[in-house]
Amino acid sequence: MADHITIRKAPGTWTVRAGGAVLGESSAALELSEGDYPSVIYFPRDDIAMAFLDRTDKTTHCPHKGDANYYSVVTKSQTLANAVWTYEAPLDGVARIKDHLAFYTNNGVTVEEI
Repeated sequence: MADHITIRKAPGTWTVRAGGAVLGESSAALELSEGDYPSVIYFPRDDIAMAFLDRTDKTTHCPHKGDANYYSVVTKSQTLANAVWTYEAPLDGVARIKDHLAFYTNNGVTVEEI
């Protein structure tokens, strides 16, 4: 793993919401810290209501984590394009985030400890 990346179990229970709907709640979330960036909460895929997510064609590459795939969040009132990312085949050093989803916390998406 890159020296500037730390992954640990996120303490407590975490929730993600968008458009007035709870997309997921987890007490098994992971917290990834990378250098000077704000920490990111990664939710186990099994703890997210995948019916709210639509896969997109967007991909990006991180030299430390690998290739990311994206989902849009579909709510009753709007679609939040590419608001979710996942590393389906992460590099060995960050393998713990496989089968986890992370959310951009803008455009009405909130991630918080409850």
